[in-house]
Amino acid sequence: MVDGIFRLGLVCEAMFRFIRLGGKKMAALPLEFQKRMKNLLGQEYEAFEACYDKPGFRAIRVNPLKCSADALRGFLPFSLTPAPFATGSYYIPQQAAGLGRQPLHHAGAFYVQEPSAASAVTVLAPVPGDRVLDLCAAPGGKSTQIAGALQGQGLLWSNEVVRNRAQVLLSNMERMGVRNAVVSSCRPDLLCERLAGYFDKVLVDAPCSGEGMFRREPQAVKEWSLAHTEACAARQLAILNSAAQAVREGGVLVYSTCTFAPVENEGVVSAFLQKHPGFVLEETGLSGGRQGIPSCGDGTPSLKKTRRIYPMDGGEGHFVAKMRRLQENSNAPASYEFTAQKKPEERLAEALYKELFSVMPYGSIVQVEDKFLLLPRELPDLAGLGVLRAGILLAQKKKNRLEPEHALFMASKAQESRQKVDLPLEDPRVYSYLHGEEIGISERLKGFTTVFVEGVALGFGKASGGVLKNRYPKGLRNLK
Repeated sequence: MVDGIFRLGLVCEAMFRFIRLGGKKMAALPLEFQKRMKNLLGQEYEAFEACYDKPGFRAIRVNPLKCSADALRGFLPFSLTPAPFATGSYYIPQQAAGLGRQPLHHAGAFYVQEPSAASAVTVLAPVPGDRVLDLCAAPGGKSTQIAGALQGQGLLWSNEVVRNRAQVLLSNMERMGVRNAVVSSCRPDLLCERLAGYFDKVLVDAPCSGEGMFRREPQAVKEWSLAHTEACAARQLAILNSAAQAVREGGVLVYSTCTFAPVENEGVVSAFLQKHPGFVLEETGLSGGRQGIPSCGDGTPSLKKTRRIYPMDGGEGHFVAKMRRLQENSNAPASYEFTAQKKPEERLAEALYKELFSVMPYGSIVQVEDKFLLLPRELPDLAGLGVLRAGILLAQKKKNRLEPEHALFMASKAQESRQKVDLPLEDPRVYSYLHGEEIGISERLKGFTTVFVEGVALGFGKASGGVLKNRYPKGLRNLK
């Protein structure tokens, strides 16, 4: 049954990958979609429809692990206007171009994220020390937002069932300098059964029909159907049912989508609460958007506590529901077994870390085959859960030496690095470095050296004779 639901809904994850060309008029809205939205919005429908002749909202979110909003505002060549759905989220001008090639984007100082999408983590409200599960995490917008709120304390488990999307998630987590996370590619039912009762907060940002992306991705309009929304709803409910297991007693479960479809929003929440009476709806705390619509679900008045965001509200479109588990959950997953005695090569990895940084390692150094990881000190058992990465990749064994890894430097701070080059944004060496070229540096620097741009870690290289040999990963480089 579960296999069938997951196969049925795979299309939900594959849709909406086409980027809207500036100024191109989108395809006409499907008639069935128009009819439903007229019923939902009444007199507001005209304002809703008029939005589709305008460009979509664009926004970025500051990464507090690496940069402050004030600093970022001073570095970027365009204005930032606060968005109402999350702290650190800012509207940017339509004409802002080349964001992915910006050095500070490479450095993880900001994440490009549609403004209303940031609302789900605002509702989740993670705080330092929480254990948080992001169950449908790729490409990583919400996970990196959670990581910023955790400030390196507690544990973030980010999961994506589709393997190649999980690799994109991992890359974004590394770019943003997240230290206290596990990234996995595991089926939600298996993951949540194994980690039952472990998490304080769980986010299900479910794959959906993506109606909130119509304005930005016109191809989505052509691929929309009522049958598709029904298929997505079946899958969303299956994922949410799995997620319920992972929430501890008193913990919070947040469900979100980027669609307006009642069957995927209030309909899924209603079906979930009927099956799980140990959960109750709570107010989201969001000021943007408007109340959910009880008649879109089973009519229960508490569905007003959910939140709908339309283009007229300042975001492309989102739905958020916050549920708290009151029912007992006495499960206690097995803990990761750290060995008391370090292996000789683990001691070498620790020595390498101390050679590079002036602070003690922020995790436990563990060897896994030829790799050395800095693992968060509090972990559940990882076996059999499709873990791509836990913690930070510190180094890799190559022949008779240990080579430090890019991810280690991306999670570093300027004040921690023993050897560093901190380049101004306008320095041409920044772009040379991002192209993969050697750059000139002080002759006093020898060995592995962290590269910063305006105090934000960008990568590393190996210094010798006034030249920094480039170690920026080839797959991340800007092409000329």
